[in-house]
Amino acid sequence: MKRYLLVGIVILAAACGSSSTPAPTPLPTTIVFNAALAASNEVPPITNADSNGKGTGTFTLNLTRDGAGNITAAKGTFVYNLSGFPAGTTVRATHIHEGGPAIGNGTVKIDSGLTAANAFTVNPDGSIGNQTFADRDVDVALANLIIANPNGYYFNVHTGLNPGGAVRAQLVKQ
Repeated sequence: MKRYLLVGIVILAAACGSSSTPAPTPLPTTIVFNAALAASNEVPPITNADSNGKGTGTFTLNLTRDGAGNITAAKGTFVYNLSGFPAGTTVRATHIHEGGPAIGNGTVKIDSGLTAANAFTVNPDGSIGNQTFADRDVDVALANLIIANPNGYYFNVHTGLNPGGAVRAQLVKQ
């Protein structure tokens, strides 16, 4: 009888211990990347009238995840502010390109939807405030690659004078 009582006490003590596994932290559904845009970051650096162009860019991935945390859908949002451009500068494209700072110019991977057909002109003081292009579809595999290596991608803004790119910067996860 003593043996059964001892086994019962051991089982009860084990059950009262704090060996429970904590609930896993949910994976984020929004990931934000920043970019300090500058004409000097272009390859080659801009030396014409857009050479004083600069700004800030934010690229946000809005993710849908399944029960296991895998990304099943992704949308991207571009937001940026620019300054230092000559009055009358036309901003005509914004993209996320693949490529690191030493690689040079890479291919467009995510397009904002801004084109020469719906371009806009900077303010007379050479600035623009909060240009936003939201809900751009992003391939799930590409979203995973950007999350894993944001420095392998850059935010690029193109102007009429510099259709290949006027200001750019590598993505940095916030």
